[in-house]
Amino acid sequence: MKHQTIAVLDFGSQYTQVIARRIRECSVYSKIYNHKTTAKQLQKDNVVGVILSGGPESVLKKGSPRPDKKVFDLGVPVLGICYGVQLLGQMLGGKVEKSDEREYGHGKLKIKTKGSLFRGLPNSLRVWNSHGDRLARLPEGFRVVASTENSSFAGIADEKRKFYGIQFHPEVDHTEGGLNILENFLRKICGCKADWSMAELAEESIRNIRETVGEDRVLLGLSGGVDSSVAAALIHKAIGRQLTCVFVDNGLLRQNERELVVDLYKRHFQMDVRVARAGGKFLKRLKGVKDPERKRKIIGKTFVEVFQDSLKSIGGAKFLAQGTLYPDVIESISIDGNPAATIKSHHNVGGLPKNMKFKLLEPLRQLFKDEVRALGAELGLPKEVVWRQPFPGPGLGVRVLGDITSKKLNILRKADAILHEEMMESDLYYKVWQSFCVFLPVRTVGVMGDERTYDYVVAVRIVESKDAMTADWVRVPFEVLQRVSNRIINEVIGVNRVVYDISSKPPGTIEWE
Repeated sequence: MKHQTIAVLDFGSQYTQVIARRIRECSVYSKIYNHKTTAKQLQKDNVVGVILSGGPESVLKKGSPRPDKKVFDLGVPVLGICYGVQLLGQMLGGKVEKSDEREYGHGKLKIKTKGSLFRGLPNSLRVWNSHGDRLARLPEGFRVVASTENSSFAGIADEKRKFYGIQFHPEVDHTEGGLNILENFLRKICGCKADWSMAELAEESIRNIRETVGEDRVLLGLSGGVDSSVAAALIHKAIGRQLTCVFVDNGLLRQNERELVVDLYKRHFQMDVRVARAGGKFLKRLKGVKDPERKRKIIGKTFVEVFQDSLKSIGGAKFLAQGTLYPDVIESISIDGNPAATIKSHHNVGGLPKNMKFKLLEPLRQLFKDEVRALGAELGLPKEVVWRQPFPGPGLGVRVLGDITSKKLNILRKADAILHEEMMESDLYYKVWQSFCVFLPVRTVGVMGDERTYDYVVAVRIVESKDAMTADWVRVPFEVLQRVSNRIINEVIGVNRVVYDISSKPPGTIEWE
């Protein structure tokens, strides 16, 4: 079945994937394209509507990204968002200028004419802005349909050609009625049917994997987390025994991690799972290293080497599969060369070393965590896997602040196990996004058994989130925090103080390193 496709042209915005995700929430098939994609290709892909994403550049800057102008001749509806509306205006004969005041954050949108785009919405909305330019003159055929405090042309429309532009971001949670605006564009303007589902995504992914891999073999790093587990299940369903999973014991795992993973996948799912015990190699290379970026890079490089060594016993593989998700991608590098700010590097993002013989297979690269969970459920994975909390690729290596030693790792493992037990016992584990402990390289004075102690501090981090792009700390009941603190201090030798992290993202990230 060939689906109607909504094309999202990517101009480098960190919200581009959120747009595509919102469209899929409306049960409509969406696909992200490089902004240079030709109109001919979009037509070939059965595109029935085009969305021009936001982006960090200014349309006034020489060399800023532009779409193929023939996109406007396809005869399909077009919606420009933020940078996209400025492109739409400028390329069709309007004028863009620098704003006297940059609009960032919440703004008040006043709707003058509802038309097709704002149908069913109130006359005023709180919306989320992020722009420094604005339209100063409309192209021929357009009229103003909405405005904000600093932008007279916050919403524009050419109903005849079905071209629309909005200066704010309807795709983010901060915008009131944002999903309704997108639904109006999809249903009333593009005429899309609600015929896209997670089952369809699974079928398409399996088909793409088979076409990509052919008769070759695939090597996948299985961590036991949601991402790698769903990737493994998806690839295994597509190519069966052509997949070999390698579980790398890097010495940075949680308590009993290796045993649990091997038991689940090797015995219950009958997957070809090999264990590479390389903890000594990782810890040796990390000795004395304190900088978090250096840690990540050392762990990533060593991880790749272990994979290459695994080939000797496996007999060769052409593809290396990874459970890379979109939040990993947009925090690390730009997609397809589009400009985006780097926040932190991820060990499984950014391609492979030049000397590596693998081709990369990343079937989850376009998905957010909640979509991966839904896909895992569709594939029949058990709840304890599908709803397991995220765990960073570098493992406890980025949860031990400062230099890493076996002693610090053991302290952290025990503390983290206690937190996990208490979260499960309190029926909170599956209700939050992430809960974990962080080892702090700080020693404080304490009193235990009438004796002075001088031991380490453990921080507890519990956050709620929808997609890891933003997060807020959880207001955990005090009695739960009290039990966690008492148990860690009493049961973990070397800890005499527990603190609770009440930072949100932004400004902090979820992980400490």
